[in-house]
Amino acid sequence: MTTISKLLRESADVALPVLQGITDEQLTAATPCAEFRVGDLVNHLFQVVVNFQGLARREAADFSGTPDVLGTDWRARFVAETDQLIAAWSAESALEGVSPGMGLPQPTVGRMALLDLTLHPWDLAVATGQPYAPSPAAVEELLVMVDEMGPTAREWKVFGEPVPTAPGADSFTRLLGKTGREPGWQRAG
Repeated sequence: MTTISKLLRESADVALPVLQGITDEQLTAATPCAEFRVGDLVNHLFQVVVNFQGLARREAADFSGTPDVLGTDWRARFVAETDQLIAAWSAESALEGVSPGMGLPQPTVGRMALLDLTLHPWDLAVATGQPYAPSPAAVEELLVMVDEMGPTAREWKVFGEPVPTAPGADSFTRLLGKTGREPGWQRAG
């Protein structure tokens, strides 16, 4: 296993119960990502998990359209696809060189998958009223990446503008703020 695959495993272990806990009635609920409802975010996260498997092998990824997995047994499929994501990033060769499709160092690409697998489960948890505590090691790894890539990610509209956090805020709260999320976001009702 690589460091990235270990962190992906830790993040998946906290993300999977959140996804399993989403009811069909909650799929239309708002999330902290204004452009996504819960179901949209499930579809997006599924797309990320599948595409980043190929990116680990330096295959082309297709982010042009988001698949709709909601009519399938998506909860079970997400478990299987997440396991495949972790396996793909477990090979040392996955971290070598530059991604041909993204033009970024492979370790950065792996961290991008980790970021999605850490932040979007929080989005889904707060949108559906579930507890969520991310991997502390993943959060620390991601804080460094977000500091390095923040301006570019905002330019690409991957992150929103930073949201100020209180002095002395914990690492995850700071990570949420740095990626443009409102750490205190609460679901309606």
